[in-house]
Amino acid sequence: ATYSVMTTGGQSEAKLSVDLRPLKISLALEDQTVRLGQEIHLKCEISENVEGKWYKNGQLVEASDRVKLYHKGRIHRFVIASAAVDDEGEYMFVPDAYNINIPCKVHVVDPPKLHLDGLGEGNTVTVVAGSKLRLEIPITGEPTPKVMWSKGDKWITDSGRIRAETYPDSSCLVIDAAEREDSGPFRITLKNEAGEDTALINIKVVDVPDPPQAPNVTEVGEDWCVMTWEPPANDGGSPILGYFIERKKKQSSRWMRLNFELCKETTFEPKKMIEGVAYEVRVFAVNAIGISKPSMPSKSFVPLAVTSPPTLLAVDGVTDTSVTMKWRPPDHIGAAGLDGYVVEYCFEGNGFSQGISTDVSEELVEPPFNPEEAERSSLKENLTPKTDEWIVANPELTDKTRFTINGLPTGSKILVRVKAVNAAGESEPRYHPQPILVKEVIEPPKIRLPRHLKQTYTRRVGETVNLVIPFQGRPRAKVSWQKNGSPIDKNQINIRNTENDTIIFIRKAERSHSGEYNMKVEVENLEDKATIDIQIVDRPGPPEVVTIEDVWGENVNLSWKPPKDDGNAAITGYTIQKADKKSMEWFTVMEHYHRTSATINELVVGNEYYFRIFAENICGLSEDATMTKESALIAKDGKVYKYPVYEDFDFSEQPLFTQPLVNTFAVAGYNATLNCSVRGNPKPKITWLKNKVIIMNDPKYRMFSNQGVCTLEIRKPSPYDGGTYTCRAVNALGEAEVDCKLEVK
Repeated sequence: ATYSVMTTGGQSEAKLSVDLRPLKISLALEDQTVRLGQEIHLKCEISENVEGKWYKNGQLVEASDRVKLYHKGRIHRFVIASAAVDDEGEYMFVPDAYNINIPCKVHVVDPPKLHLDGLGEGNTVTVVAGSKLRLEIPITGEPTPKVMWSKGDKWITDSGRIRAETYPDSSCLVIDAAEREDSGPFRITLKNEAGEDTALINIKVVDVPDPPQAPNVTEVGEDWCVMTWEPPANDGGSPILGYFIERKKKQSSRWMRLNFELCKETTFEPKKMIEGVAYEVRVFAVNAIGISKPSMPSKSFVPLAVTSPPTLLAVDGVTDTSVTMKWRPPDHIGAAGLDGYVVEYCFEGNGFSQGISTDVSEELVEPPFNPEEAERSSLKENLTPKTDEWIVANPELTDKTRFTINGLPTGSKILVRVKAVNAAGESEPRYHPQPILVKEVIEPPKIRLPRHLKQTYTRRVGETVNLVIPFQGRPRAKVSWQKNGSPIDKNQINIRNTENDTIIFIRKAERSHSGEYNMKVEVENLEDKATIDIQIVDRPGPPEVVTIEDVWGENVNLSWKPPKDDGNAAITGYTIQKADKKSMEWFTVMEHYHRTSATINELVVGNEYYFRIFAENICGLSEDATMTKESALIAKDGKVYKYPVYEDFDFSEQPLFTQPLVNTFAVAGYNATLNCSVRGNPKPKITWLKNKVIIMNDPKYRMFSNQGVCTLEIRKPSPYDGGTYTCRAVNALGEAEVDCKLEVK
């Protein structure tokens, strides 16, 4: 305090200061680094037992539930049981009554931590190809950790299509327009002074599947097919849910969807196609993302159906070592056509019945199509050998409807069946209803002469003679021919023999080929004969002599002799013609007249006539006619008429245009024609002129003259072709002209 003394002589004062004892710091506060959640324990010791205050960052800290302050003697303590990030800062202890502070720093640290709770199983993130992925991963750590992203050996920067973006409490992986190649594990690593954390995040980029390979068409029917394909090599990261199928005609560009519900299998059977039309098919794969691009089209295919079985299978011949079968083509062939036939046989005695009733087994076809014929089907199953017991008689298809199975043991019995084959495969077989005994049977010869050959066979000279005479007779029937009792000259007449018929062929018949032909068929000691009368006919010659027997009034009586050459056929009549001596134009007065004398009536009085006669047989009229040597004058009574004498008329005339040219308008680029007509005798020469210049050898113009009509055609005129056109006609008596104007617009 300040002390004062006062006297009469004055005043005096003094100031007394009493200080505390000097404070010594026995234990100073120490800087601490504490992990988040651990205890913060600050402790200091001073030389005096005095109270004090705690400060954080210059702010007074009061005791609380969380902050505990302890003072015991000369020791002061500051305790926080669980450190928080906010507890970091500069702390100091200030003793009361002393101008001194004891500082320290508390650094709260937190190891980095990745929070992956929001990711799927296995830390997998799925993204659709082409879309943008923004994957945000929450992170914690004090101080803020350093974030690093990598894929394989490649670090991801903060720029580019794939980049990393870092924020205080999170890190973000960004992929613009994700691609399939982006799939795979991405590693994220956090580091700070408290430690590090790392994790693998699997990025799965899903896409529509790759297109399947081109499908294969494995089987084709009449209006259907069976197609198969392999699944796509890459399912796009999402399981294949199914497939869509499309088809189109090969010549078309329009595809048609065949299924609207997904096909779960890798095979499909398109139906309702047109037989004989080429088609292509393709496949789309579908997953949860969408539909793939189409596969390549399959190879083109044509829906085809096998034919119906051959018909009318029958035995055509049997020898000691062979059987010849014949049949008719199938009733239904279809668009695939018919490539040929397969003949198969098997020997009897393989465990099926030897006796087969014809009325039950006739026309058996395997398998039966009518379910009502169960009994018949059961019977046939007993008759049909196993598949591997049938022997193919013709390794190569035959296009004939007749085939001989050779090399068979004599006395054996065989069953035979025939199948038709086309591009679609083999038809159902046609079975012969009964076993066939391989043993030659002698069949007596029998000539089956056609009905029209049982009477005289007539042909005209120059026509073709082609006679087919069937016969029976086995084995090895021998055929021989004779004409009028003598052997036939094979240089003039061709004869061809087969097992079942003989053919006599004359390319160009002549009358010398007429005669009696004798045919003989021999089988061992047996024979059969037939006779064919062939008559080759021609037109007859003319009658020998035509004579005018009598003329009276308007009548003339004629007589003649039959022709020497009747053309090897009976004369069926005569044709009589007359001609006036002045004109000598012939007119028919009688046809098909049978007698050799005739009276011609109603002749014109005063005219003088000649007559001629044609002979006629089945081939027609004779080429020439016989004419009367003399004429017959039909005289009249009274004065003889004197014919007037006429002078020749002169028809000469100079050219004259009867129809002039007309002024014409033409359209450029379209042909134009100018027409006029002229007469004159002798025929005038026509010349065309343009602007008084003769048109000669110009391909732009075509000139016609027909029956006096003159035409000038101008091909595709232009405005330069306009002008005055003149048609000039000139003959020996003079000339004439006519003109017109042509304007081209």
